[in-house]
Amino acid sequence: MWIKQCILILVGLGSGIAVSAGTFAAIAGIGVIPRFADRTHTAKRILWYENSAILGGIIGNVIYLYHISLPGNVVTLVLYGGFSGIFVGCMVMALAEILNVIPIFTRRVKMKWGLSLIILFIAMGKILGAALQFIIS
Repeated sequence: MWIKQCILILVGLGSGIAVSAGTFAAIAGIGVIPRFADRTHTAKRILWYENSAILGGIIGNVIYLYHISLPGNVVTLVLYGGFSGIFVGCMVMALAEILNVIPIFTRRVKMKWGLSLIILFIAMGKILGAALQFIIS
């Protein structure tokens, strides 16, 4: 019995580490943190930005997993919403800049047709994934 639990712990930890590494790799890959440092002219403090992003991810996961309620009132909610909105906005803008990769890729591989099908299948995959998530849960 305890062997199964140990295996579950190892699989859970391994999966969590893999997912979080992928998430932070995506954040680093689209260049959100260096862009923050560049825009604010604080490149000397880039480690502070990176540590803050990691700490925010860890604290957010702990709050989500253990259903911790945060003390405070409307002011706390407004501050949390503001910071969350800023982060999501920065992620969206960085992703929008990454979308320039698709036209560059199609030119490099000399793709003449099929781009609309690729975009259609990406959208269908997103729709199917969201539908399955809502149906299953």
